[in-house]
Amino acid sequence: MGEIRNFRSGNQDEPPPHGAMPRRLAAIIVGDIASYSRLMQADEEGTHARVKRIERDLIQPSIIEHHGSLVKTTGDGFIAIFDSPVEAVRCSIVIQQNLVARNASVPKHSRLEYRIGVNLGDVIVEPDDIYGDGVNIATRIEGIAEPGQVYISGAIYEQIKHKIVCGYESLGDRKVKNITDPVRVYRVLPDADAVGRTRSRRENALIFFLAVTLLVIAAGALWYLLAQPQGRGGQQVAAPAVSPAPSPVPQALPREAATQAPQPSPSLASAPSSPAPAPSPSSTPLREPEMIAIRGGSFAMGSNDDPTERPVHQVTIKPFSIGKYPVTVQEWNECAAAKACSFTATGKDDAPVSNVSWTDAQQYAAFLSQATKKQYRLPSEAEWEYAARGGTQTKYWWGDKLQPGMAGCKDCGDLAAEQPAKVGRFKPNPFGLYDMGGGVDQWVEDCWHKNYQGAPVDGSAWTGGDCSSHVLRSGSWKNDSRYVRPSNRDGYDTNVRYPTHGFRVALSP
Repeated sequence: MGEIRNFRSGNQDEPPPHGAMPRRLAAIIVGDIASYSRLMQADEEGTHARVKRIERDLIQPSIIEHHGSLVKTTGDGFIAIFDSPVEAVRCSIVIQQNLVARNASVPKHSRLEYRIGVNLGDVIVEPDDIYGDGVNIATRIEGIAEPGQVYISGAIYEQIKHKIVCGYESLGDRKVKNITDPVRVYRVLPDADAVGRTRSRRENALIFFLAVTLLVIAAGALWYLLAQPQGRGGQQVAAPAVSPAPSPVPQALPREAATQAPQPSPSLASAPSSPAPAPSPSSTPLREPEMIAIRGGSFAMGSNDDPTERPVHQVTIKPFSIGKYPVTVQEWNECAAAKACSFTATGKDDAPVSNVSWTDAQQYAAFLSQATKKQYRLPSEAEWEYAARGGTQTKYWWGDKLQPGMAGCKDCGDLAAEQPAKVGRFKPNPFGLYDMGGGVDQWVEDCWHKNYQGAPVDGSAWTGGDCSSHVLRSGSWKNDSRYVRPSNRDGYDTNVRYPTHGFRVALSP
């Protein structure tokens, strides 16, 4: 790690030279320039001048702006402390993003790129230095970070995970030098447009959900009171006729069947029998997602390609319908225009909406259900994989080898892009579904579990346990081809937005 490894704070065998010193709990940033020795060897004076300029024009002002204190600089690195873990991570992201802009016109071999590690710990504070395991851990985390990246400890993650709009990739537990216990490490995946926003949008969304809940309860109570004197309170809604048993070979229903399939019964609270609900005040009709009806059947879920996809287990799926495409920007923005979704999406109307959290996707499903009186939801993880496989059990739905023109991913044959292709650009799978692999990552209903031990076998969503993270499927245009396999799965924080995350909706019959 260059000179920064010589910080006294990195060696816990040396006690501070004085007696009892002030201690405090602090968020510690440690930064270091990658390949500093090589850069100095190539241009000693020029590199030194550039580093000092960055410290003066970027690092020091960013630390002050985020209410931190610069402890020291050491030629190729720096240490800073903050009272707030949120401000420490925001400062780290701002530094890295500004360095990207500064490096844009510089040849790659000459760029000054920092690795940054952030930790929360108890430290001993001196006028010109800090000590303690908290600093040691931050130093070790920085040492494993990639150039241009911010890595944080589990202690920082627990403090900021619902307070900064960005993504996090868990790198697991790492054993670091001079620290007895392993340290949980996360890589920060910043959303440049969202960093620094206040909490007001989350607070407004919470108020909106509370208001909708109260309105639904009030509507249900009013319907019950009006219906009871006329003897309708005890009536049962007739169930739709049961369709014949599904074929042993899973397949999609014909298009005609998809249009004639019975709609789900509306909920008691949202569908009074008379009079008909008033039309939406919107001047344009709602663009309802096109759905494909899927027959039920059994299939082997999972694979042996990754530990998170094991064990392979037999799952039985009931008939359901799923979106022919991921939800588009145009469909999402109808929800935003109705003030039911918390942001307006950018991009072309026929592109899949992205930068969506799991909570955002639930907002859209609730809006669609209210507007159509159908029970829209996210598909379960089992339903998604069953639909993505299209009745196959190969590595990809088209076979075991990658083929160009079948999916939108980094090495799928298309040129790399800054955003996903429009929906429906690639070939559909045997069920007539588009983009069930590549394009955008797609949220499903299930809470994240690290493997399938104890998973449901009836196709329902797995919602037990810790639901601070939910499952993502499909892979995106920024991922390589291993992510577009139907069995591939990942998990991200429930309330976190990330530029590659989208979704599609489902319906139960």
